[in-house]
Amino acid sequence: MRAQIDAYLTHLEHERRASPRTVEHYGRDLRALADFVEAAKSGARAAAEGASGVEVMLLRAWLGEQARRTKSATIARRVSSTKGLFRFLRKRGEITRDPAAELSSPKLRRGLPLVLNADAAREVVEAPKATQRRSARARAAAEASRRRDKALLELFYGSGLRLRELSALDVGSVDLADATVRVMGKGSKERVVPIGPPCVEALSAWPEVRTVLKSSQRPGDATAMFLARTGQRLGPRRIEDLVHAYGAAAGRNDLHPHALRHSCATHMLEGGADLRAIQELLGHASLMTTQRYTHVSIEHVLKQYDLAHPLATRKA
Repeated sequence: MRAQIDAYLTHLEHERRASPRTVEHYGRDLRALADFVEAAKSGARAAAEGASGVEVMLLRAWLGEQARRTKSATIARRVSSTKGLFRFLRKRGEITRDPAAELSSPKLRRGLPLVLNADAAREVVEAPKATQRRSARARAAAEASRRRDKALLELFYGSGLRLRELSALDVGSVDLADATVRVMGKGSKERVVPIGPPCVEALSAWPEVRTVLKSSQRPGDATAMFLARTGQRLGPRRIEDLVHAYGAAAGRNDLHPHALRHSCATHMLEGGADLRAIQELLGHASLMTTQRYTHVSIEHVLKQYDLAHPLATRKA
């Protein structure tokens, strides 16, 4: 069964072009399933039967055990990964029936995403401040980090990029003359994202000091747009920590990178942008995803009603 799982993960990565994180999570889920199947049967029997020996009751037993200590969202993902595996194997003719087809995902409660108002978003973006350091070298490094973080936050809020898209951004993907950024999104789909004047200004100031963030012990990353103090590409977890820290500095201890993406989309919607344009900006495959990610305040709805409906009674 493990060889079948590996074949499915390879299919996801190279043919379906799933994100590395999706492949990683699905692989973890399915290997846990393989462990459960092998524990429920003898090792030799499980190896001989492979996926064809898995019954729906065994799958339900596995998911039931997981449900006692796992969140509903994780269970839903494990149902999805299991369904994907058996659907793949049936298409290839390796199994004659699909036991996962009878599985159902738990219902998920989708709360409203965290969205900053425009003033709060601006406070976060302006949070990186110049600091006084004793030595010239320390001051240079601190200033380089400040300009990097300013550019990073401007790009996050101004363009609604995903965390991993921002981390993977290369120097050659930024065109300051055209005020655009070329992004490789989910499924290896490329899109061009516009950036506003404040973002262009911040990104223009960053390359001047970018070379300061280099390591004397190993060569820096020549292609990465945003560097850590080691001179290597700034990773997603480090970016997440920076956003949280600057959010706390602006009085928001709950800030995370996706909240800046939500805020970008919501403020565009409230400003009159078309949902299709926001879908293209965010790189969503489905318009339904865009509708979930952007919630509109009731004040904005009432205002639009007053302006547009002929029977509105609260005309300004």
